[in-house]
Amino acid sequence: MQPTLDDIDHRILALLQEDASMNAAEVANRVGLSQSPCWRRIARLERDGLIQRRVALLDRKRLGLGVVVFVQVKIARGSKQSLGQFEDTVRRFPEVLECFMLMGEIDFLLKVVTRDVASYEEFLRTKLSRLAAVGEVRSSMVLSPVKETTALPLDLVPVQGDGSSG
Repeated sequence: MQPTLDDIDHRILALLQEDASMNAAEVANRVGLSQSPCWRRIARLERDGLIQRRVALLDRKRLGLGVVVFVQVKIARGSKQSLGQFEDTVRRFPEVLECFMLMGEIDFLLKVVTRDVASYEEFLRTKLSRLAAVGEVRSSMVLSPVKETTALPLDLVPVQGDGSSG
């Protein structure tokens, strides 16, 4: 069930997904509320699960993690019973930032980050390709990002009311 959000909720979410380090007073000032009602709204958005957690976004290149690879994994025939084990193992690989089960020709899409091509090759040889369920792997190395964001398109989420009730 989708929660009801008003314009102020939208603005709070937009501000926090841009800069989660803002405190309630800063957010309140930017959305035109006093601090207490703003804090209550933020607490409600967290309680309702709309704000899952607040994190710091790190600069992977400055940390020496210069390679991003999208990896398509096809599960080996007869290995469908191993899907849970594959998923559990992939969750433990720190190189895998995201893993999605897909519908279609490819079973999984992984976003992998490593220092360089050699470290990706080592990940592929010593970790991913050794999983029993893996039948086929296709790797596509990112040359340069065109768009990278964590911001969700809040303009696609319906607004209810005018937000005047604090």
